[in-house]
Amino acid sequence: MRIKRVLILAPLLLLAVLLQSYLWVPTYDRQARGNRARLRMYVDASIGDAQILNPVLSADSASSTINGQVFDTLLDFDENLELRGRLATEWEVREVAYLLVNPEKRFPDGSPVTGPALVERLRSALAAGNLPALEGVLTGVTLLPPESRSTSIALPATDAEGAPTSTEVAVEIDVPERVELRLSRVDQDLFERLAPVIGDAYAAGFPHERFVRVADAAQRPALQARLPELLPVEEHNPVIRFRLRPGVRFHDGHAFSAEDVAFTYRAIMDPKSLSPRTSDFEPIQAVEVLDPQNLRVVYKRLFSPAVYAWAYMGILPKHRLDAAAMRAEMDAKNLSEAARARFGLRDMPFNRAPVGTGPFRFVEWQTDELIHLRRFDDYWEGPPEYADYYFRIVPDLLTQEVEFRTGAIDAYGTLPYQVARYRDDPRYQSFSSLGFGYSYIGYNQRKPLFADPRVRRALGMAIDVDEIIQYILYGEGERVTGPYPKNTDWYDPDVEPLPYDPEGALRLLEEAGWRRNADGLLEKDGRIFEFNLITNNGNPIRRNILTIAQNAWRKIGIRCNTQLFEWAVFLTDFVNTGDFDALVLGWSMGLDPDLYQIFHSSQTAPQKLNFAGYASAEADELITRIRREYDRDEQVALTRALHRRVAQDQPYTFLFAQRSTQVLDEKIVIVRRDADGSERYEKIEPVKGGRIAFHFNRWRKLEHAPRF
Repeated sequence: MRIKRVLILAPLLLLAVLLQSYLWVPTYDRQARGNRARLRMYVDASIGDAQILNPVLSADSASSTINGQVFDTLLDFDENLELRGRLATEWEVREVAYLLVNPEKRFPDGSPVTGPALVERLRSALAAGNLPALEGVLTGVTLLPPESRSTSIALPATDAEGAPTSTEVAVEIDVPERVELRLSRVDQDLFERLAPVIGDAYAAGFPHERFVRVADAAQRPALQARLPELLPVEEHNPVIRFRLRPGVRFHDGHAFSAEDVAFTYRAIMDPKSLSPRTSDFEPIQAVEVLDPQNLRVVYKRLFSPAVYAWAYMGILPKHRLDAAAMRAEMDAKNLSEAARARFGLRDMPFNRAPVGTGPFRFVEWQTDELIHLRRFDDYWEGPPEYADYYFRIVPDLLTQEVEFRTGAIDAYGTLPYQVARYRDDPRYQSFSSLGFGYSYIGYNQRKPLFADPRVRRALGMAIDVDEIIQYILYGEGERVTGPYPKNTDWYDPDVEPLPYDPEGALRLLEEAGWRRNADGLLEKDGRIFEFNLITNNGNPIRRNILTIAQNAWRKIGIRCNTQLFEWAVFLTDFVNTGDFDALVLGWSMGLDPDLYQIFHSSQTAPQKLNFAGYASAEADELITRIRREYDRDEQVALTRALHRRVAQDQPYTFLFAQRSTQVLDEKIVIVRRDADGSERYEKIEPVKGGRIAFHFNRWRKLEHAPRF
């Protein structure tokens, strides 16, 4: 009888529990039931935790996400991907250039070069219109007296065991008379434009050894090649002047000023920091604080990406991290002298509890669980709509999707096969945008097999890239033809993608000397066309590309062997060393047009990023001019010329830029306030580049989905 009762009551009890859950547990559509505060919190998710909450030190995407909420940059990008002011309200790029008086030279009319004569001739030529390209640009010409400088330079040496090392050598420089040239904009061709006055090759033959002294005469030979660097005859010094936004405060109430910007630069360049941003700021000669709201950044050479660097660098609070703050921290920890000598920015507790000027302030960090931020009510642009921001660590994508569908998190990045399902579901807002990156097959051009561009072109023509996009990406991608993100002005839309043409590929290979043998394989000089194609494990799209490329090349007589490696092995043993035949990989790009590290021929050594070994004199010249050009229209013309050159050479088979689809709750809207204080709601729309979170500080979740 007892068993019978249990059998009768158990289903009833289960039904009661389910009914209670239905009535009391909030569903996706009723997330705020019993907890209206849920409407004012945004919950994000990531597969991995942040590493370090300090923009000077971080390099991973999770840390960057949090740093982007806690810290502000001087500049960032507007709806059209144009630079706009943030902590800086105004910025101006000018140039101060210097030209040494060369006693070994004569003017084109044969008279000797002297300081006063050089200044007079430059001024006269400008007034007479004989320097047309510099009219309205060259605004001042001044003769500077001689001066003395002391510096040091690292020269190569060997240690007691004969191993290569370096040694610091003290150098005294007697700088002769020089002409200061002030320009209203940066002109990388300035000294070529002065040729009517100073003649061609003015810098050639300058007697550097007469003006540079070293205490140890034995160091003189090693120093000889560095003399033009120590005392340049022609010197460009671009200058960026920033005017900072008044009234900005850090989360602890301390006023933001130019001192904080200067401190951030010094923190980046401090060797103890081991900052991954050093290369972006190394070209700086000095950061000069003019007053609390104005600073001047002087560069030691032409480097146009420098402007973009300030759009990515969050500004640190000097009062929290300067020498006094570090001493206090070391005292609190009672560190030994040896430990104090090693102590640096990476050792500060700030990196786990940051303080910035951004829209959200830090609250807590539970490692591998969550990071909690709270709205900064005194934010200079006005406080965000959301009161709290949670960044949860959910390593499994399936779990992320389940939590999103139950309302536990507010956004989900779909996989390609899920896109159509979410796009057709009225409960969600679906945003699909082209990413700032692309996938490619790279060929090691150090290998004779891939040295001929006709061979590389043929390999690309044998692959049906549209088939990859259709069946591997479920249509969520677009063809790309060159080295820049497709959704930037740097990309040349007139470059046609390689056609899918196996027969045309065979004709190109025949032109290059390859013929089918009795086994149907391509052969040249007794060698079969055979190579290894590799990529990293854990990426199903790349693994599928491996198979598709292998089959495509087999059809035209090429034997391709494929291998997968764990990421660390793939990177360390093959990519960084350049020890591979061909690989499938991708680049995640930014808005900076500088491709020096990826495609310049000087960057082909081991551990550098031009691991495909691409070398082109024309591409090198374009890359160099791009990183020295400050005029945007000129940059666009140069980048598109580089795009065409690289597309012609085909160091990569450029495949596709993948679309990423972000899904949001349909109840999240943009809140606008009118002058009378009333609210109105706008639908979230992506801005240029596909960014949906451009207006994130104005986002709010409503209790019910609005009608637009």
